[in-house]
Amino acid sequence: MQFDLDRLGVHESVSAVFPARVLVEHLEDLPLEVATIGDDEIADYDAVVTLEYHDAMLECEWIHSIQAGVDRFPFEMLEAEGVILTNSTGIHGRSVGETVAGYLLAFARRIHDYAANKRDRRWDRPEWDEAFTLSGTSACVVGTGTLGTGVADVLGSLGVRVTGVRRSAEPLPAFDDMYATDDLLEAISETNFVIVTVPLTDETHHLFSTDAFVAMREDAYLVNVARGAVVDEPALVDALEADEIAGAALDVFETEPLPEESPLWELDDVIVSPHCAAFTRDYVLDVGEIVRENVDRLDGGEAFSNRVV
Repeated sequence: MQFDLDRLGVHESVSAVFPARVLVEHLEDLPLEVATIGDDEIADYDAVVTLEYHDAMLECEWIHSIQAGVDRFPFEMLEAEGVILTNSTGIHGRSVGETVAGYLLAFARRIHDYAANKRDRRWDRPEWDEAFTLSGTSACVVGTGTLGTGVADVLGSLGVRVTGVRRSAEPLPAFDDMYATDDLLEAISETNFVIVTVPLTDETHHLFSTDAFVAMREDAYLVNVARGAVVDEPALVDALEADEIAGAALDVFETEPLPEESPLWELDDVIVSPHCAAFTRDYVLDVGEIVRENVDRLDGGEAFSNRVV
């Protein structure tokens, strides 16, 4: 698809992740107008870089999502209107991998307990058999795309044996073993950590529910850095309260922000982070480089990188 790109807007919603003005400044050398825009200005621009979706974006030629996940965008409507959608997949592997490693280190070394104890000026040491080292443990990463591979790379360097789950059981270099999705329950049944990195689709909605938690070991931890709705939260709460699994680290939730009344706030061995596993000071620069590359590709009549629709 070819079109004239004269005005590119950076929607103010990106400010939930980084200041819109920083991305505008990073792209100011492009041969077109780049500006921060609000909801009322979207339709005046040929392209928009955004976190949120608004119907006015159907008037644009190109939408770029600053996230890898694009489940909030209406694919059929975009296709009908001929709007190109690209995303930011490929830039989050290392940052999410290190965040996941942080969760696992917190559980293993009981760091989250010490942080909680400090608020109460409580000098409590762990029981003799609570703390452990990550070397020699195992993790099953469900979803082997950019996020899952980034997680596997980081955990592997810490001595964790990493298996993966994907549509086929074909091996991938970052993983010690691979299972097909049909064998999910077997894959997660004998591992210390289960890490969810799949995109949200009809097939993955509530992929982790009662059956999965029953299949997991009682001393295993769940980590979700995918999308909240991949995990059935009430079923997870039930499993945690019944000590069917040891704990969970959750960066994403079915409702965000996580409601104050959610039991997850109060449960022991549950780490809650505010959908920020991919955050890094370089996030804005990485998004900018994808946008810059696609502006160049458009100018040269080439196919868009990271095109979704």
